[in-house]
Order: sequence, then structure tokens, then C-alpha cells
Amino acid sequence: MEPMVKWIGGATAALVLLLGGATLASGLVTGDNSQDAPALEEAIPAEETVQADEIAQKQGIATTAEPAVQQVAQDTDDTFVIKRILPISGPIKYGEWHWDDEGVPDGPLVMTVDLDARVLSVFRGGYEIGASAVLLGTDEHPTPLGTFPIRYKMRHNVSEKYNNAPMPYSMFLTTDGVAIHGSQVENGYASHGCIGTPDDFAAKVFAIAKKGDKVIITRGKRIGMGDSII
Repeated sequence: MEPMVKWIGGATAALVLLLGGATLASGLVTGDNSQDAPALEEAIPAEETVQADEIAQKQGIATTAEPAVQQVAQDTDDTFVIKRILPISGPIKYGEWHWDDEGVPDGPLVMTVDLDARVLSVFRGGYEIGASAVLLGTDEHPTPLGTFPIRYKMRHNVSEKYNNAPMPYSMFLTTDGVAIHGSQVENGYASHGCIGTPDDFAAKVFAIAKKGDKVIITRGKRIGMGDSII
């Protein structure tokens, strides 16, 4: 497969990338989410500067005015530009996952989940380092669309709503409990809105993900190599 053209997270050759990764080989599942801004430096108001110059001139003190230089900031940050896709052959199957962060430089983490592809991809500094098939919600309990920062994490967790179902390596996205967490990812299973991944994959993500890292959940959104994920 050409690594420059494929579904993000794994999958079939295409002319474009699809956030979240590859299509699944199985059918659809039925049944059974800041840092403080740096302080600004104090500046002398313009009015006070003018008054100071006038006083200096009256007292015979020479003043030299240097022309203000306005620097136009150029956005050259390519942190979230896609630079690499994992070379995965064929569609990702239920229970399958991939991980390769060897040689990938440090950088901010962002995850994509596509509800059509049913795949979660992990990017660090624009390099895809992980991809996994996932369980998603149902029509009655859908997985929400949107961009969600990780609110908090819990290594050992059980569902208080659903019979103490195990939810290891939980990374919570919403106030009503939607999370990425370890799960039994098999055809015929579904969640109540959460994003379930195999336990071993969830453990790897949990180890590097931080509060505030973004998770982007889409449905069939296409993006090209060199485009920004965010």
C-alpha cells in the first residue's frame, strides 16, 4: 500500500485520507465521552509616553525616537500536519491494533476517531504512532461527534451506570462519562457511547496521554497528507 494515500489508522488504498483510519473487515456492530495563558508584560500606556517626551523637550533634554518595528507573526507551526501514516496492510479487524513510535520525536498528542471507519488513530507531532479498531455506541447511546479534550484519567475504573462493567485505562471526554477505555473489541459488541479499544492498546495510549490532549471524533471526514489534523 502507498503510505502517502490511505485511510488514517490503517486501511484500504484511497486517493484521500480518512480521519480515524481504516474500514473494518466485519459488519457494523449492533447492540450492546488549561494551562493559564502566560502573563503579559506590563507596558507604559501610549499617553504616558507622549507626556514624558513633552516634559523632556521642555527641559531641554534631547530625545531620540526610534521607529517602531511591527513584526508580523507567520504561522509556520506544522505540529499537527500529517507527516506519517502507519504502513498497515488491509483493513483493521476487530481486536486488531498497531503501534510504532520508534524514532518519532516528542510532540503534542492528538487522537482521531472516525465513526464510519470505526478506527482510532494516535498522532504525536503529526506522526501516526498507533491505530486500533474500536467499539462505538448505538443509536440509543451514540458516540458524540466533535473535538473533546481529555478531562481526566482513571487507571482502574468500573461503570457506575452499567453493572460495574470494567473500564480499564479510562480517559474521560465528556461530563456524562463518555471515555476511551480498554474493552473486549469483538464483532457483535457495542458500547453505551464510549470508545472501546483492546486493553493492551488502551494501556499504551493511557501511558502517554495527558489531560487536555484533544480527541477529534468525526464521521467520514476526509483529509490529505500534509493537511492539518486540527
